[in-house]
Amino acid sequence: GGIGLLNAVVDRYDALQGTAFTTYAVQRIRGAMLDELRSRDWVPRSVRRNAREVAQAMGQLEQELGRNATETEVAERLGIPVAEYRQMLLDTNNSQLFSYDEWREEHGDSIELVTEEHQQENPLHQLLEGDLRQRVMDAIESLPEREQLVLTLYYQEELNLKEIGAVLEVGESRVSQLHSQAIKRLRTKLGKL
Repeated sequence: GGIGLLNAVVDRYDALQGTAFTTYAVQRIRGAMLDELRSRDWVPRSVRRNAREVAQAMGQLEQELGRNATETEVAERLGIPVAEYRQMLLDTNNSQLFSYDEWREEHGDSIELVTEEHQQENPLHQLLEGDLRQRVMDAIESLPEREQLVLTLYYQEELNLKEIGAVLEVGESRVSQLHSQAIKRLRTKLGKL
C-alpha cells in the first residue's frame, strides 16, 4: 500500500487530467497491493482456474441432476479423462484457494467491520445462532456416504490420510482425492448461502 501511495505522490499523479488525488491514490494503492499479493502467491493461476472450473461444473451438474455428481460426470462435463480430473483434485488439495479478485468481484471493494448493527451478518454470530451450523450439517449429510466418512475420519477422529486409506482399503492419494472432492462439493453448496 505504501509503495502505491509513494508512486502516486512522487511521479505519477497529474492534476491536469482532472482526476482527484484521492481517487487516483486509492487506485494506485490497491493496484500495488494486488501486485504484491500476486507476486507472493504460490498457487499457479492454472490451478486456480482449474479449481473454479471444477466447482462450476459440479454446481451445474448437481443443479441439473438434483443429486451429487459423480467423478465421471464431472470429468465428462469438463471434457477430460477421469484420471486428469483426479489429478486436478490432487493439485488443489489442502490449499486454501482464495482469490482476492474473485472476492472483490462478488463483494465489492469495501470491507465492512463487524459492528453491533451488522452483527446478524457476522458468520460467527450465524454459526453460534445455529442457522449456519445447520446448513453446514445439511450440506455434509448431502454428500455421498464415502465422502462423509472421509470427512468424519479426518476432522472428527483426526486420522491422517494413510490411516483413512487403511480403513477404506484404498491408497493415500485416493483418500486425498475424496477429501478434495468433498470439500469442493461443500464449497459449492455453501457458496449459495
